[in-house]
Amino acid sequence: MNLQDRIYILDGATGTALQQFGLTEADFRGEEFAHHPIPLKGNNDVLNITRPDVIRQVHQNYIDAGADIIETNTFNANTISQTEYGCVEWVSRLNLEGARLAKETASACKERKIYVAGSIGPTDKSLTLAPDPDQPTYRIVNFDTLANAYASQAAALIEGGVDLLLVETIYDGLNAKAALYAIAKVQEEKGTNLPVMLSATVNDKSGRTLTGQSLEALFTSL
Repeated sequence: MNLQDRIYILDGATGTALQQFGLTEADFRGEEFAHHPIPLKGNNDVLNITRPDVIRQVHQNYIDAGADIIETNTFNANTISQTEYGCVEWVSRLNLEGARLAKETASACKERKIYVAGSIGPTDKSLTLAPDPDQPTYRIVNFDTLANAYASQAAALIEGGVDLLLVETIYDGLNAKAALYAIAKVQEEKGTNLPVMLSATVNDKSGRTLTGQSLEALFTSL
């Protein structure tokens, strides 16, 4: 993969692509989560286990549309995001299955090389913004907790065989730093050197992220 040779096309959003399938709570639960105590509809990552056929189809649709890089369905497959759904113990498997499905679909394409990016989302917890304006120093998570969550996800994605890692939808530069720190630590421990990509989300017309950084500031801080 040489970005100096040509432009590579990344696929689009997974969540919105899944909406066209009209999935129900039963689809998200499958047999494995049939008696799970918390509703799972909306937890797209569990579909790697319960509806792998749908995830394969999403990947295939993007390949057919011309994508050179497809993302694993693992945007929220971390211990922090999965706490809401009571699925923390499945985090490693969600990432492994997500990587496997994407790699299998990519390998089936004989016309050209398709790369798989391990999707690492930002979580819904911010290290920069205080959840309570009356307690400006309070954070729901700290740097080490977030880094550990990212590390376990990155390790499973690498084990699953992804070609690169994508820290995506960055809205908080400090969260992204925790992700990059975790990825560097995991790669050093595993002896790997996978490329890392970043994508940031601009929150409004001012061109800043949700935490107030311009893209130039975010780039500099990272």
